[in-house]
Formats: sequence, structure tokens, C-alpha cells
Amino acid sequence: MKRLGWWVTIMAVVLTVGCASEDETADGKVHLEFFQNKPEAVGTYNELIKRFEKEHPHIDVEQNHVPDAETVLRTRLVKGDVPDVMGINGNNTYGDIAEVGVFYNFSGYPVTKKVLPTYREVLNELGRSGKETNGVPFAANANVVLYNKETFAELGLEVPKTWDELIEVAETIEEAGETPFYFAYKDAWTAMVPFNSLAANIQGDRFFDQRKRGEATFTQEYRPVAEKMLTLLEYSQPDPFGRGYNDGNLAFANGDTAMLIQGSWAISAIRKANPEIKIGSFPLPSTNDPDKNRLVSGVDTVLTMSKETEHQEESLAFIRFLMKGENVQYYMKEQNTFPTVKGMYQQEPSLASLRPYFEEQRIEGFPEHQFSPAIPLQRLIQGFLVDGNPAGFLKKLDEEWNKVEARQS
Repeated sequence: MKRLGWWVTIMAVVLTVGCASEDETADGKVHLEFFQNKPEAVGTYNELIKRFEKEHPHIDVEQNHVPDAETVLRTRLVKGDVPDVMGINGNNTYGDIAEVGVFYNFSGYPVTKKVLPTYREVLNELGRSGKETNGVPFAANANVVLYNKETFAELGLEVPKTWDELIEVAETIEEAGETPFYFAYKDAWTAMVPFNSLAANIQGDRFFDQRKRGEATFTQEYRPVAEKMLTLLEYSQPDPFGRGYNDGNLAFANGDTAMLIQGSWAISAIRKANPEIKIGSFPLPSTNDPDKNRLVSGVDTVLTMSKETEHQEESLAFIRFLMKGENVQYYMKEQNTFPTVKGMYQQEPSLASLRPYFEEQRIEGFPEHQFSPAIPLQRLIQGFLVDGNPAGFLKKLDEEWNKVEARQS
């Protein structure tokens, strides 16, 4: 697909200027910039960098985290100022940058063979159409339903495996005078969790390929997704649009709701508020066929590097180090992420029930990552949930998608 606008500028500038990496300085060390997008992981990365520098005393890694990292990265790329090593989200922005050839080609690189095929495929679908492997999946996250084990036990509830069973559980909780779900839709991004979970399992395996070819539309295929999001909202606490992410975590920690549709990342915040809470988790059962209900999990962090870095060997050494088993385990424990490496599993007790999905590779990527940043997806979904008009929402989604396709053709 032909790319226009600032992506063309990126190609021209990078080919002309190359990478802005520094040479060896007076201290005799090679200085690498590690640009990453997660404020909550700064301390974790600092520890890993400390360990790396101990093993590689001739290399100094300078971590760089800034607010709104994706915007900053795009601005830097336009100027030809490409960081040596990057740890960024495996989303559409990553795919766009990979498409124009800024990243190193890891095809055949040994460390990629350690990664679960599902996560390699998710990234390659976003990148250079399978021609290259432009990143190494480092950490994954998952959309789940967190539930209060004590509440479920008191009400004699079992973990639902189908959509109808989920609604039956919600009705039982509501009849007992409890709140089934707590939604934090004041923060628009939180609506992406149920959206991704439902869409990934309902839309069909090749939906986005068909959408790009004009053979399918959101209006045709996403009506069940929209309707089920509205159904879930019927079992919410009062004023779901007046509460944000932190409110949801606190409410769940305090026992004010039996279930919380959220990402695995929320567990740390919940435990800080209530270390004694007994948490369980299960994938949102989007259909009435248990075999079709997959865990929605995406590449939370992909490690990549500039193909023009002046310090290729040192950058590769840093990526190899981060992908070592003990370092993946450390990051995973600190950040409540899931490993992308074969044979490794998250040991957090509240996530133990998800292990079979990884063992059997019953995993599906985030549909959200297929959308261009130019499409205001979060705002559109939040607005739809407020007005409750599926037809209008899906029509607008198709219109926004078509606008982006027209600009890129």
C-alpha cells in the first residue's frame, strides 16, 4: 500500500540523514538510546539496564521515556532522529513505521525463534506484509474479566464459558443486590477492553483483510459487537460515564462490584488498594460456542531498532539481553504482563486460569491495533455507548475507515 504525508517524509529524511546515534565519547563507551513508551515500566527498565551494563561495561544505555511517546517518536522520525533501540506498542503506529522501512530486519534472527508464533504473526500482519520481521515481541497483555472469588463462592457461581452464561451470572449477582460490572467510561480508552474482546471473537479471522479490499464493512459485521457492548452496560453501576479507570480499580478492590472487564495490567493497582482480595480471571466469553472464545492478547511491547544505527552490534546485544529468560520473567513479574517466549508462563495466581489459552495458542490479537491513529476510535465508541445507536456508530466507523483508505490509495 502506498503511504502518503509524513510517512513519505520519513523515508526521504531517514535515507538522507540516517540515524542520529552518537559515536563513542571521551569515556570510551558506546552510548545507546533506549526509547520506550511505558511510564510504569521506567523503574523496571532501569534495573534491567543496570544488569546489562554490568555485563557490558563498554556500553552505556540511556533510557528515554516521554509523555505521549508515539507522537514524539513520529516527530523525531520526520527529522531523521531515530533512536537506537525502541520498546513500543505493537499497534498500527508500529506497523506504519515498519511499512516504510525504518526498522531493522530481524528475519532469521535467532531470538525471534523463541517467540510464540501467534505474536510473530500479529506483528507481521501490521508490518511489511510478511516480507520482513521488524520487531521482537517482548511482552504481551490480555483483556480479561477480573472477578471476586469470594463473591462468586458466596453466590455459588461458576466461571461462565459462553455469552449466555455470562449474562446469567450477571443477573444472579444483580438479584443478590450486588453490582455485576463496574465500567469506567469517563476514560474513553477503557471501553476498548470489551470492544476488543468482543470484536476479536465475533468478526471472523480475515475480517480486516476483507475490509481493506472493500469486501466487508463494520455495518455488516460489527452489529453483534455493538449490541453486546450495550447489553453489558445494562448490568453496570450507576453513572458509568462519570467514573474513570482508577475509580474502577478501587471499586473492585473494595468489593463494590463482582466483576471488572479490564486488562491484566489492572491487577497491580487493585492489589495495592486491597492486598487481601481474592482475584480470579477469565476471557470475556463473546459467543455461545466455547471453542470459538479466544483470549484477546496483544504485543504490549515490541523491541526493535533503527536499521541505520551506528551501533548495530551493541543494539542487538541489548535486545538479546532483554529476551533472556530470567529478564523476561523479571519484567513479567514486575509489570503483570505475559511472556511471548515459548514455554514461559505468567505465575500470578489470579491469571493462572489463562495458561491453557497460551499452551493451546487460543489467542487473538487486538482489533484496535488494525485501526489507523487517524480514526478517533476511542471517542467514537464512547459516544456510541452514551447515545446507544449501533447503526449510527457503525456507519461513522465505516466512513472514518474509508477516509483513511482514500488518503492512502
